[in-house]
Amino acid sequence: MRRAVVLATVAAVSLVLAQTAFAHAILSPPVAKSKVLQQFTLSVPTEEANSTTTQIELTVPSGFAVDSFEPSPGWKRTEQSTGSGEETVVQKVTWSGGKVPTGEDSVFRFNASLDSNKTYVFDVRQTYSNGKIVDWSGPESSDTPAPLIDAVSSLGGGGTTTITIVALIVGAIGVVLGIVALATRGRSLA
Repeated sequence: MRRAVVLATVAAVSLVLAQTAFAHAILSPPVAKSKVLQQFTLSVPTEEANSTTTQIELTVPSGFAVDSFEPSPGWKRTEQSTGSGEETVVQKVTWSGGKVPTGEDSVFRFNASLDSNKTYVFDVRQTYSNGKIVDWSGPESSDTPAPLIDAVSSLGGGGTTTITIVALIVGAIGVVLGIVALATRGRSLA
């Protein structure tokens, strides 16, 4: 019985640690239909202890056309762009002046469209109140991966992303069932 409790505790701690390991800057939705104006959300976690996130800088890849922004209370937004009027192309957005504490996310929403079916890679630079800077621009396997959006012509039919989500859910259910089986092993159900 003691062994089952220890194994259950180890499994629970592993799940919690795995969840924090996946706290990255993300853009959602991760898969979007190309050539359609839609809303996107940038979420950047404050992971630095005893510090706040004070600035977020988003570098926009070519072909990702930002149309408009949702207000972000407590933040000042500046944009670097080329062109004017209908031809304006936003290249970089900086939100500054916020104070997002450890364990919370800085969240920004905007409307945009993707011009073709491909993977769009974004660079995000996060500045903390203690001066530390985190560049979310690495490969997917790094501690600071760049946010990605896969643009597709159709959202139907399921794909690798759907299969991955289903596999993760089935895996989590398997872990829970394994913990229950270990905890109840050797007990009589009558």
